[in-house]
Amino acid sequence: MKCRILLLLLAATLMLTAGAHAAGPVIKATPPAATQGVNVPILLYHRFGPTVADGMTIKTSVFESHLKYLKDNGYTVIPLRKLVDYYLKKGPAPAPKSVVIVEDDAHKSVYSDMLPLAKKYNVPVTVFVYPSAISNAKYAMTWDQLRTLQKNGFDIQSHTFWHPNFRHDKKKMAPAEFEKSVHTQLKKSKDRLESQLGTKIDMLAWPFGIYDDYLLKKAADAGYIATFTIEAHHATAQDKVNKLPRYLLINADQGKAFAQIVEGKAPKRNLVY
Repeated sequence: MKCRILLLLLAATLMLTAGAHAAGPVIKATPPAATQGVNVPILLYHRFGPTVADGMTIKTSVFESHLKYLKDNGYTVIPLRKLVDYYLKKGPAPAPKSVVIVEDDAHKSVYSDMLPLAKKYNVPVTVFVYPSAISNAKYAMTWDQLRTLQKNGFDIQSHTFWHPNFRHDKKKMAPAEFEKSVHTQLKKSKDRLESQLGTKIDMLAWPFGIYDDYLLKKAADAGYIATFTIEAHHATAQDKVNKLPRYLLINADQGKAFAQIVEGKAPKRNLVY
């Protein structure tokens, strides 16, 4: 009798074991890794001052209100290079609530007004320069001032040599003349900036936001790894590194209007640049 009971217990144990193996091992479900979307506004400025002198001027106090809003609302201003490295698969995706700040034209108010605030709020800035104006036009910075910007964490990049309107040039020039002009604008700017500032120039902002497939190819041939438009939307994973969008800001972009831009909720608008 005792032996029979032992056999029954053994049989039951074997059945339970077989059932467990048939069902497979028990594995705790691991949630999939979160995929991080890229959604970065590139904020484009031009000039600063105590009053709005023209459509491209933003009051210095308004610019500071932008920086304060970003700081108070948990945004991080990252170098433009960090965003470009992501597109080139040289770095990770920027963290959520990342923002980029850039400036076109190297106006003298960048040195007098933008630099102190960039230092105060500890934000990186990229300045796109057309070298023909530097130490030449009275509205522009000097080479020494640009070097001071570099020492304070600013990155200097190209905005062509003298800010041409490629659309107009293409209409009035013969094809060979236009090709030569484009080459000069792209290469001469790059060479002058590199020789004066001792840094690598490989990013380009298109004057007036004008570009096409021909210009994109010429820029790549000249050694530019990234180029920038003024198409007003956030940079996302769907964008291409040779035509990254930027928000061209005006003085009216303050308070709720600025918040909507940063959040990607601003109504579409057509700006004449």
